[in-house]
Amino acid sequence: MTAMVLTAPGRVSSSGPLVWIERPELQPAAGELLVRVEACAVCRTDLQLVSGDLPTHVLPIVPGHQVVGTVIGHGEGVDAGRHPLGSRVGVAWIASACGVCRFCRSGRENLCPDADFTGWDRDGGYAATMVARADFTYPVPDGIDPVAAAPLLCGGTIGYRSLHVAGVDLADCRGLRLGLYGFGASATCVIQLAVHAGCEVFVVTRSPSEQQRARSLGAVWTGDSDARPPLPLDAAITFAPVGSAVAAALGALDRGGTVAINAIHLDHIPELDYDQLWHERSLRSVANVTRDDVVRFLALAAAIPVETTYEVLALTDANVALDRLASGAIAGAAVLQPDP
Repeated sequence: MTAMVLTAPGRVSSSGPLVWIERPELQPAAGELLVRVEACAVCRTDLQLVSGDLPTHVLPIVPGHQVVGTVIGHGEGVDAGRHPLGSRVGVAWIASACGVCRFCRSGRENLCPDADFTGWDRDGGYAATMVARADFTYPVPDGIDPVAAAPLLCGGTIGYRSLHVAGVDLADCRGLRLGLYGFGASATCVIQLAVHAGCEVFVVTRSPSEQQRARSLGAVWTGDSDARPPLPLDAAITFAPVGSAVAAALGALDRGGTVAINAIHLDHIPELDYDQLWHERSLRSVANVTRDDVVRFLALAAAIPVETTYEVLALTDANVALDRLASGAIAGAAVLQPDP
């Protein structure tokens, strides 16, 4: 099996720190599927893990948690009728949960203390093949381009959950003023959900090209990182992994509004004036996703439909993709493809 592997976090460049290796062919354990990877989208969380901003759980580790692939093997106990050979599946960030703790029992498996995550606790999709628990995979219709579908499995799904955490009810939000701070792969999905539901979307991003892309997707206003939306926001989501964006979003919020932080790692939270929180404003983090989030979002994305913006790179260019993501040179998402 070929894979790009992290043996030790380090400075990201076009030549490292991931290394290309050949490993023995994988064998699925009980309850697992063996999946031939067709596409794996690159996430900012991968960048944070590889560079050391996010502490590693296991080394060596194969990153990648936005995977679309084909089932090519079954572990013992897998229902082959539900997961037939040759069927296409998606693999997302949440890799497993205990199923018995109070969080799992209340529909919050994303908060399970014993949850494992793809590309962090178990090997992910920067590889030709991978294994995944069958009950943590998702059917992907054959008619969907796997490259276009891959960015939906984290960027789209965590964006969908961020809307919920920010208090945005997609069934009843017409006229709601929503701010998006940063405009990468996840925000690209979120703006399509929000505009389709009737929200007025305000986008803050330092990139002129991203501002233009946001306007093309329906943003009513765009501004650079120092700009403030012309109207107070009912809700906001921050995508940039910097605390200054959180402070800016909170400062633009109307009374009773919520800022949701769509980031697994943030550099810091700056000191805040209490007046920024006064009048029942809220600041909340978004922690992971549930399987239900993935299922609901994929159904909604297919119905709208949500379109992804991506650039395709060879699996061997994973370091290049991460380096370009770090410098802001990726439009939308980078998607890795193993050699056929």
